[in-house]
Amino acid sequence: MEYSEKELVRIAKRENNKKRNYLVVNPRQGKHIPVSPSEALELFGQLARQVKDLYKEEKLLTIGFAETATAIGAHVASCLGTSYIQTTREEIPGVHYLYFSETHSHATEQKLVKEDMDEILPQIDRILFVEDEVTTGNTILNIMDVMERTYSRKFQFSVASLLNGMDEEALSSYKDRGAGLHYILKTDHSGYPQAAEQFGDDGKYREAKTTCSSLPAAIKAAGWMNARRLVDANRYQTACEELWKVIEKAMPIESGKKYLVVGTEEFMYPALYVGKKMEELGGWVRTHSTTRSPIMVSSEAAYPLHTRYELKSLYDKERTTYLYEIGKYDKVLVLTDAQNEESEGVCSLYQALSDTGGSILTVRWC
Repeated sequence: MEYSEKELVRIAKRENNKKRNYLVVNPRQGKHIPVSPSEALELFGQLARQVKDLYKEEKLLTIGFAETATAIGAHVASCLGTSYIQTTREEIPGVHYLYFSETHSHATEQKLVKEDMDEILPQIDRILFVEDEVTTGNTILNIMDVMERTYSRKFQFSVASLLNGMDEEALSSYKDRGAGLHYILKTDHSGYPQAAEQFGDDGKYREAKTTCSSLPAAIKAAGWMNARRLVDANRYQTACEELWKVIEKAMPIESGKKYLVVGTEEFMYPALYVGKKMEELGGWVRTHSTTRSPIMVSSEAAYPLHTRYELKSLYDKERTTYLYEIGKYDKVLVLTDAQNEESEGVCSLYQALSDTGGSILTVRWC
C-alpha cells in the first residue's frame, strides 16, 4: 500500500518555539489525532516490511524515539523479532545514561540507559533507529556520535521513519556515514513554516482541573515490561497480550459501541495493541495519547487540531501535558505505566475525558 502526503501529513503550529514554528502531525500515528489502531499498526508494519529482508542476516537492536515514535519502534521491533529499547525523558532510579539532544523540540533532552547499552551492543551487528519523522537527521547523528565516542568503536547504523524530510545536504551526510535510510513517504519541509503561520490560534483551550469529587474505576495489571529498558520484542508482545487478557475481562467489548483508548506520554504501544484487539471483537475504536507537546489549536477546518486539554502528568505532577481532539464515546480506557498515584494528573485527565460522555476505566500496568 502506498500512502500520500494528504494521508500522512498535517501541519500544525508549535506554541512558543522559536527553533521551529511548525509541527508535522500524522493523523495515522495515534499520537495527537485519534486513529483506528488497526490503521496505525498497518502503517508501522509497512515500515517494518521495508527493512525486514535487508537485514535478516544481521542481529539488530531497534531503538524507538520518545515520545512520538515509541509505538512505531515497538511494533517494528516486534515484526523483526529484535531486541528493543526506547529513548526516554523520564528518570529511572539507579541507572546511568547516554545523553543526547533533540534541539528543535520543546523538551530537548533524550537519553538511553547506559547499562542496557553496555549489555547489548557487543552482541549486535546493526542499530536500527525508528522515528516518526526525520527532518534534518541531526538528533540521530548526535546519538551516533555519542555511541561511537562512548564505546570507542564504529557501528553499522540504519534509520527507518514514516516520513523523511531531509534535504540533499542532510541525505549526503548519512550516505557519507554509510547509514541506511528507509521511509514510507518523502516530504519537502520548505513550505511548512509558512503553512503553519497562516492559521489563527482561536481553537478551544481547556485548562487543567486538578481536583475531582471522585475518581474513575481503576485496576492494576501485573506483568509490566518497561520498554525504557532493554526488552526482547517478542516477550514484550507476549506481555501486551497478557495485559489485554486482563482488560478483556474488566471491560467486555460490545459490538457497535464506540471506544476510546488513551495512552500516556511515552506509553503508546500497549494502547494501540489493546485497541486493535478491541476492534477485532467488533468495537468501534479510536486511540491516541497524551503528550508533552504544546501545540496551538485553531477553529479553521483545514487545521488538524481544534481542541486542546491541558493536563498534569501522571508521571510528574509538576509537568504539564496535553490531549487533543476528544470526541464522544460510550466507553474510555486509559492505559498507563505511571507507577505512582499522582492524583492531580489522574483528576485532570479524568475531567478532560468526562467530555466524552462515556464511562472511564483506568488500567495501570505495574
